[in-house]
Amino acid sequence: MTYLLQQLLMRSAVARPDRVAVTCGGEAISYGDLDRQSNQLARTLAEIGVERGERVGIYLNKSIASIVSLFGILKAGAAYVPLDPLAPVSRLAFILRDCGIRCLMTSTGKVAAIHSMMEAGAPLHTLVLVDQSGPTADIVPSPRKGVTWGEVLRADAAVPASAEQSIETDLAYILYTSGSTGEPKGVMISHQAALTFIRWAIGCFGITAHDRISNHAPLQFDLSVFDIFAAMGGGATLCLVPDGISAFPIRLAEFIHQEQITIWYSVPSALIHLIAHGELGRFDFRRLRAVLFAGEVFPVKYLTELRRLIPHARLYNLYGPTETNVCTYYEVGEIPSDRKEPFPIGRACANIEVFALGTGGERIGPGEEGELYVRGPCLMKGYWGRPDKSAEVLAQNPGVKAYADPIYRTGDLVRLDRDGNYTFVGRKDQMIKSRGYRIELGEIEAALYAYPGVQEAAALAVPDEEIGNRIKAVIVPSPERQVGAAAIKRFCAERLPRYMVPETIDFLRALPKTATGKIDRRRLAEMDGCGE
Repeated sequence: MTYLLQQLLMRSAVARPDRVAVTCGGEAISYGDLDRQSNQLARTLAEIGVERGERVGIYLNKSIASIVSLFGILKAGAAYVPLDPLAPVSRLAFILRDCGIRCLMTSTGKVAAIHSMMEAGAPLHTLVLVDQSGPTADIVPSPRKGVTWGEVLRADAAVPASAEQSIETDLAYILYTSGSTGEPKGVMISHQAALTFIRWAIGCFGITAHDRISNHAPLQFDLSVFDIFAAMGGGATLCLVPDGISAFPIRLAEFIHQEQITIWYSVPSALIHLIAHGELGRFDFRRLRAVLFAGEVFPVKYLTELRRLIPHARLYNLYGPTETNVCTYYEVGEIPSDRKEPFPIGRACANIEVFALGTGGERIGPGEEGELYVRGPCLMKGYWGRPDKSAEVLAQNPGVKAYADPIYRTGDLVRLDRDGNYTFVGRKDQMIKSRGYRIELGEIEAALYAYPGVQEAAALAVPDEEIGNRIKAVIVPSPERQVGAAAIKRFCAERLPRYMVPETIDFLRALPKTATGKIDRRRLAEMDGCGE
């Protein structure tokens, strides 16, 4: 019985130890070696004091070592916390403090940034350096401990007892997402929640050892959960897209061709970039049997072009916030030439219930709109250290009175059609999507207000067909201070991930207000700013 994520790897390693499990940039590792090295890492982590339930960070570029790290952490009974290698040091230091991370999987090239995180209060005491075989005294800041990869590979390779001592409701990983209060919040996902999705995905898409599954998303992005664990569960080969080619569509198209990818999964903006600039007609995609996309609306004109370019592949629209993993899906069939409206997000995956409630709390019927709720074992355990925020979105099922039955309030507005499929309509709050990333405009505004000389600020989403939304800031500067757009962008880049830094900044003498004194965002969106 598989009830822990690491068991997906362990069972495939027994069944096919010599089959290639992961490839990246010309390197590869077999299932047997991946299983053995992650066992050795789990034992090493236990020896340096990592306990069951502890959080261990992964601060690495995409690599085979990052996958070994992930499974080693799980086998140690801990939860992995992936850190964005491109995020500002201040944001990473906050995550390390917030989550109480004492042990970090990393590389020697990142030690300088780690030193800055320690100066900012990160509680690290041990660094495991995946690219270091010699002494660490001159690399790791004193008095922290450094563990080399050579030490890891000298550990006992037998399956550690901790690999199967966890239970399915234990934490498996924590993914940090944008927070409306100005600080990121950690979404806590259990083994049970992740496996609810993975079991469905393996069956729905018929994943087998003959598949080669791409991994375009970074570890800190929830799309990576499918790539890694569905591949391991099906005995497939996981093909990591190297960091250096993700932004170059022709190289990405060449990667799909050369790696003979059979299942591709990404945000629509990555596919749109491929369609528009990847010269797909030059490459052979005959083995590509399924294209999955999630995270944002896929404009029909690009979806139609994708269907024309790769007519044999099945297309699936997947939907689900980080807090639930994927919870609905829709297979795109024929695309009428006159269709303009986006395709539905579909209906619930197996062992999950979704429903929408109207303004009066009643379940909506066909043709009606309401807020989407999710129920089932796929739900997160809550936000790390934020019971108040957790309580805002994890509500009691109104249809159940006798026992606790949590439901997740997505904040997404949907419409139900006569076939039982839901279509995304919009949001109830200020959360937007850009390049597939969830962004709380309030977090951007908090960074803007922290800049000296900003009297008022508002962050706006500007619809963009290729990436979903671009971000624009509108600022009222203090009369006594000179404020420049370039300086504000640099300031934001020190506090926010790249995808959250405003692309344009407009200056006004005053922000329009509603009758209640709040910023009138609708009027702001309609106004022409005064540029940068």
